[in-house]
Amino acid sequence: MTGPVIDLGELRHGPDADPLPRPPRANGRPLRSALVLLLVLATVASAAVPPPRRAAVTLPGSAGADVVVIGDLLVVIDAATDVLKPQRLAAFRLPGGDPIWQASLPAGARYWGITPLAGMLLATGYEIGPEGQGSLTVALDRATGAYRWQQPGSARRLADGNLLLHSGGDDEPQSLRAVDPCCGAVRWQLPDAADWINFRETGPGVDRVVLNQENGPTEVRDATTGAVLARADLRPPGGGTLGYVEVVNDLLLTIGGDPVTVAAYGLDRLDRRWSSTSGRVDFVGDCGPVLCLQTRLAGLRAVDLATGAERWRSDRWAWASPTGGRLLTSTLSTSDTTLQQFVVLDPLTGRVLADLGRWELVQFGLDGPLFGVRRHPDGGLLVAELDVRAGEARMLDVLPDATGECQAIVDQLRCRHVDGSFKLWQLPG
Repeated sequence: MTGPVIDLGELRHGPDADPLPRPPRANGRPLRSALVLLLVLATVASAAVPPPRRAAVTLPGSAGADVVVIGDLLVVIDAATDVLKPQRLAAFRLPGGDPIWQASLPAGARYWGITPLAGMLLATGYEIGPEGQGSLTVALDRATGAYRWQQPGSARRLADGNLLLHSGGDDEPQSLRAVDPCCGAVRWQLPDAADWINFRETGPGVDRVVLNQENGPTEVRDATTGAVLARADLRPPGGGTLGYVEVVNDLLLTIGGDPVTVAAYGLDRLDRRWSSTSGRVDFVGDCGPVLCLQTRLAGLRAVDLATGAERWRSDRWAWASPTGGRLLTSTLSTSDTTLQQFVVLDPLTGRVLADLGRWELVQFGLDGPLFGVRRHPDGGLLVAELDVRAGEARMLDVLPDATGECQAIVDQLRCRHVDGSFKLWQLPG
């Protein structure tokens, strides 16, 4: 896009035959300044925001429906209005939104998510009613919507391409079942396996499962075979209970005892690497070359992965996540606004490298682009790519008729439209 053209006259190589009288200096300077100012304003106005892009698809579905985009497939799960009636699931082809098939999910459950795996669509729900038994997974054929099988538990992809179903939780013992996604055939299972369970997620899927007993040992298993790799009692001295267990890359972290102690173990052998006393810790997270210990109201503390020694701490940041060799974080805030102030940090020192501004994050992917939205002063939503590596927010688009509730899906953005429907916009580039 170019700004308005201001004709400054023709530049000649020689003097004019009859030069005009030079204007007084006091009158020429304001004119030149005004022309420069006009050029600057025109350039800024043209570069600040790209032209608006029209909505590509109006998404079907009633109020309260869940909409998921999976590749070139748009899947809509209608809202559950009556637990005794089955929810309708419909698939549409993108980008045109042509209907492909529709199917009914088993009644007696409320479904909220769809996951693709091995030519299947896995619908996850929760059984409702006096005889409800927790989470439920239903497998449908991706091409036709035909029913294949259903089993208890919520689904996770395994590193070998199979499926891990996880049941139980809260006050119920937790169980595991590894199945073949084609037909639901059980490969291995552990009924009433543990009081709580942790998983290590890799690119292909889950490859380690950690079983924790409130008053017993901790056990590490190979997720693809169910084989035991290590078992040890990691409870604090004196018979206390573990308050928190987390898996971060090749480490298993435990938090508990009095005073509170953070201990790190090698995941596959449960060999103790280090331990350190700490104040309250609510979460432990991967921060690339350091480990982040997070407290809801007291910020972050970064410790060395190999020794547990503190590298830096700050009461300004709410959370942090490694992206492009840096840390993306937001300022600690108690306000209810969806906008957050995003900042880029050096993970080894905690030094602020860039301020990305205030945004609502609509996609978070460690290996892909991050997108943010916020209200535009003239209406609609401003869309930006948050480039953590470069330390800048690149303005991409203005969606003039979008009101919020956005979700970024690869190169498309789903948002609520002013007429109450959801629409799918194509992102630039």
